[in-house]
Amino acid sequence: MILFIAFLPLLAAAVAGLGNRAIGNVPAKVVTTGALFASCLLSWPIFIGFLSGENAATVTPVFQWMQSGTFNAAWALRVDALTSVMLVVITSVSALVHLYSWGYMEEDPDQPRFFAYLSLFTFAMLMLVTADNLIQMFFGWEGVGLASYLLIGFWFKKPSANAAAIKAFVVNRVGDLGFMLGIFGTYLVFNTVSIPEILAAAPGMAGSTIGFLGHRFDTMTVLCLLLFVGAMGKSAQLGLHTWLPDAMEGPTPVSALIHAATMVTAGVFMVCRLSPMFETSPTAMGFVTFIGAATCLFAATVGTTQTDIKRVIAYSTCSQLGYMFFAAGVGAYGAAMFHLFTHAFFKALLFLGAGSVIHAMHHEQDMRFYGGLRKEIPITFWAMLLGTLAITGVGIYGIGGFAGYHSKDAILEASFAAGGGGQMAFFVGVFAALLTSFYSWRLMFLTFWGKPRWAASEHIQHALHDAHGHGHDEAHGHGDAAHEDAGHAPSAHARGADEVPAGTGGYHPHESPLTMLIPLIVLSIGAVAAGYVFNRWFIEPTAGEEFWKGSVFFNEHLMHAMHGVPVWVKLSATIVMLTGFVVAWASYIRNPEFPAKFADTFQPIYRLFLNKWYFDELYNFLFVRPAFAIGRLLWHKGDEGTIDRFGPNGSAWVVQMGARAAGKLQTGYVYTYAFVMLIGLTAAITWAIAG
Repeated sequence: MILFIAFLPLLAAAVAGLGNRAIGNVPAKVVTTGALFASCLLSWPIFIGFLSGENAATVTPVFQWMQSGTFNAAWALRVDALTSVMLVVITSVSALVHLYSWGYMEEDPDQPRFFAYLSLFTFAMLMLVTADNLIQMFFGWEGVGLASYLLIGFWFKKPSANAAAIKAFVVNRVGDLGFMLGIFGTYLVFNTVSIPEILAAAPGMAGSTIGFLGHRFDTMTVLCLLLFVGAMGKSAQLGLHTWLPDAMEGPTPVSALIHAATMVTAGVFMVCRLSPMFETSPTAMGFVTFIGAATCLFAATVGTTQTDIKRVIAYSTCSQLGYMFFAAGVGAYGAAMFHLFTHAFFKALLFLGAGSVIHAMHHEQDMRFYGGLRKEIPITFWAMLLGTLAITGVGIYGIGGFAGYHSKDAILEASFAAGGGGQMAFFVGVFAALLTSFYSWRLMFLTFWGKPRWAASEHIQHALHDAHGHGHDEAHGHGDAAHEDAGHAPSAHARGADEVPAGTGGYHPHESPLTMLIPLIVLSIGAVAAGYVFNRWFIEPTAGEEFWKGSVFFNEHLMHAMHGVPVWVKLSATIVMLTGFVVAWASYIRNPEFPAKFADTFQPIYRLFLNKWYFDELYNFLFVRPAFAIGRLLWHKGDEGTIDRFGPNGSAWVVQMGARAAGKLQTGYVYTYAFVMLIGLTAAITWAIAG
């Protein structure tokens, strides 16, 4: 079964990618979407089997990959409880994204290529989570990096998409360097890349030292920190986070698949998979906690000021990943995976809901040009409302609530129970939850409430221009992508002037097609029920121990302590959630002029958050400009000025000058040639006599 789950997406990608336009749009979509739904249907029974205790960890050999001396990297697919969680997350979200893309990419001329890339990404992600050794994991790790580059830059005629794809690729290479060094070091220490063998031997290496950068350091601390650098890049943690918001340049289904539910969680999965290693190094655990908490706070502050609907959700992703990491940092790996699980549903829902809004608003992504959409696109509104209730953690103490209420609150309670640095992370997480509630409801109020502000949008004016019969531009703000039919935007005259709300400019948003709405409905169910239904298996002491069965390090003592924290700790997330909602309502519904006044009053702080803490500017100054300056120097002075000048260009110049000199001797007169011959003969006779 696992062979079918893993390799069906690869087969579909090959068919759609190699067949491309020869097989046509519909067959490519049917093959790829059908393969993903088949993988999804096969994954859920495996997960349910682990929940019920019927399944045990298995390893399915595929083939002998690499073997040299003591080095052995056999290709095998490991399926345990941790893998089963990732299987349902990856295949479920990917299948729904494939279906959603039927509607979203309907007018795109390169649909087979797009669907092939989606399926290729899913295959690479499945290889990562089923890896039985670090080399196989690295194969999947780099595979999702390649697929993300292809998908972010899918609209390759759009310069900003190309720049975003390159940025994602380069930043992830920085993290991957740390990951590679960690793998090399792990093999050096344990003489194997087999994950089970490494995890079994890891406790015995506690307290040992290793030479690194000319000094002696704790062995497991060095290895874990190097591996975590890879996780920081892939999961967009503070310092290596700058690629994630720019990745929104790709199509919205890409944002939902890669940057909400799957690829960015690869780092969290890796830390949980190698949790017995991390448990041997308190220093590494502390560092993971600090980076997770810092990322959580940083991204939440930036999310409060962004106006692009997809970027708000992107920074929300960054912040939620911070929660997962500081949960892992305090030893609550079950809680980290629980939030990864629930987050996949409600964040994919929010991204796809945002895509439905953008689709309705003719690809306008600036929330300042929305307003009053809840009556125009009601299904999208209710789906995004449920997603917002889930991410903000709405629930009732002692009863239950939406998905985020169970998983995020579990992380906060575990952090408080862990003490020390965990309690620092708890307070940071509570403040980030306040900001999360604020920017989530800010997004909802700006988008679905208030008066329509569509008339000021250039995209809407473009749509009206098309609707009045002035032609149809295929670009629509997405390079070569042609998503929308101008006929979806009837003019004011066609609808009747009294039917057009004030401030719409005559534009009437339309609800998305059924292929886009079905995934929203399914994901809404997950956003509502995933936390309540599955929480006991992830975080409760007895059920959790039985479910994980050693696939992650399960701290039963911490799980007991988590459930015994004071009531005010359990209520803190709910209190700040309500506070954030009230502040957002007062700022964007009751008194819409307040945000502008607040921004003017606190201009430095507002500018800091609006400009993402100036990380991009700082990196541009420290790394990008010097790299370009060095490149130009080596290009002009080194390549052109030295290598070309004294190499091929210099040789060509010598030959050219020689040819010119020889050409001057060719006068065409017989006496000149006779004179030259005489000189030569005289020289030859002289040399012979002298010799």
